[in-house]
Amino acid sequence: MPQQAWSDKRERQYEDIKKSERDRGRSEKRAEQIAAATVNKTRAEHGETKGSRSGGGKTRDQLYDEARRRNIDGRSKMNKQELADALGRG
Repeated sequence: MPQQAWSDKRERQYEDIKKSERDRGRSEKRAEQIAAATVNKTRAEHGETKGSRSGGGKTRDQLYDEARRRNIDGRSKMNKQELADALGRG
């Protein structure tokens, strides 16, 4: 089930997750589904997907969650660019 667009790193991640799920007793098909979904989610979080509508990178909600974890003041009133700047990504 690995996709051709995946990097070598993502291919390894897919295989590791699939093996882990098989070790937990999941069927081969279910393990492949879980591994692919996990890799695709990770790619989306890191702006690696082709069809990213936001132009790449993280969404505002993802940036906001990271700002909350890092206790950045004023984050609730920030837009996406301001959050990225506050996180040092701008």
